[in-house]
Amino acid sequence: MPYRHIVLFDVYKDVPEERLAHALHTLRGLAVLPGVSSWRIEMSLDERKGRVVVEDSTFVDQESFIAFRDCAEHRAAAEEMSHIADWRIGDYVIE
Repeated sequence: MPYRHIVLFDVYKDVPEERLAHALHTLRGLAVLPGVSSWRIEMSLDERKGRVVVEDSTFVDQESFIAFRDCAEHRAAAEEMSHIADWRIGDYVIE
């Protein structure tokens, strides 16, 4: 069954726009990895509580997500994001 993975990155206030732009480019590059059936990276339109990056993705199944989560490209992107943001994750199976 399809596996949905949603992440909200709360970008630190002192992060320069060019560093955020690089991080967005890195995240968008993950769309081509195996098992990804839908991938979208956008800045939230609502900035009342700061800058928020929205990662809205769907994977073929949970096993595909686990393989993605553990791959080198994702680990590198997560490491990059850890320097500029905190985040919350929401995952669920689409039945």
